[in-house]
Amino acid sequence: MNISQTFSIPTWIAGLTLAGLSIALPALTSAPAPAAVAAKSKAVLAVETLVPTRQEWPVAIKVNGAVAAWQEAKIGAEIGSLRIKQILVDVGSRVKRGQDLAVLADDTVLAELHKQQASVDKSRANLAKAQADAARAREIQDSGALSSQKIDEYVIAEQTARADLALAQAELENQRIRLSQTHIVAPDDGVISARGAGLGDVVAAGTELFRLVRQGRVEWRAEVNAQQLAQIRVGQAVELSLPDGGSVIGNVRMTAPTVNDTTRNALVYVDIPNAGAKPGMYLQGSIVVGAQTALVVPQTALVLRDGRDYLFEIAKPSGSADQTARSVIQRSVVTGRRVGDWVEIREGISGDASLIAGGGAFLKDGDIVNVTPKT
Repeated sequence: MNISQTFSIPTWIAGLTLAGLSIALPALTSAPAPAAVAAKSKAVLAVETLVPTRQEWPVAIKVNGAVAAWQEAKIGAEIGSLRIKQILVDVGSRVKRGQDLAVLADDTVLAELHKQQASVDKSRANLAKAQADAARAREIQDSGALSSQKIDEYVIAEQTARADLALAQAELENQRIRLSQTHIVAPDDGVISARGAGLGDVVAAGTELFRLVRQGRVEWRAEVNAQQLAQIRVGQAVELSLPDGGSVIGNVRMTAPTVNDTTRNALVYVDIPNAGAKPGMYLQGSIVVGAQTALVVPQTALVLRDGRDYLFEIAKPSGSADQTARSVIQRSVVTGRRVGDWVEIREGISGDASLIAGGGAFLKDGDIVNVTPKT
């Protein structure tokens, strides 16, 4: 083997290697840019975009409390040892001030009334006789026919008869009052909330027969701590959630002047309509204590995956790439308050981000979409 033959194989290999490189290099230099590849990729779907908006939203405190009657009147018998003759209302009845609720047997009271009327008539007759005697005594007092002592007796008898008549008339009025007390009446407009009266019961004076929710008014008594109490003012709006899924709107009427020394909570009294909210219910409510600017998006823009909320942001175009075919970025966000179809976004996106308005459930991070601005 000569020297020229010794170096012929490496030279051939080197030539083959360079040839391979010369073939490969054109392929590498002619590859399109990543942005161009993305632009030419097939879009997953066409989407509309939106930009988050800022709105003034109320700031509310969520607390619990019981619904109770604004004022509950206890209605009892003012006269005793009488039998209940009639019951005219039941629980739930709406009544007016002065309306009869029950009637007691009044036979004995009527008898006493008639007896006292006779006593008044007798006293009136006695007074008439005494007045006549006193008048005659005054006519002849200057004649000396009667002594001064006798004349004084006639005058005093007249005054005594007048007092007896007044006493009898007062007792007659007392009997009339007793007769009126045989009618158990409503002290105010309202709704009967409880009944203890039974037909035929013999009641004692002071026995509770009915309970009345005055004027049909109810209130919500919210339990708040000292920090929450400091934010609450009279007149603030309150929304209560009802068991049937509905809600009622009320207003703060007053706050308790003290804090319970055991629970360290205070009561807030809220006037509410009684439609749907009944005394005894324990409800959750929101007390609006102010307003705050919120960055919000429509509910349709949110996607819930694996227990977390996401928004899809449109990536900004690069270079001369197609302006309609764009990739998306999946952003994890922290949500806050919700009002109607709007959701507050507290963390995860900027205020000028271009977001997909809907259909995010069909997308994943990096997908290509055709962009149509939301009208």
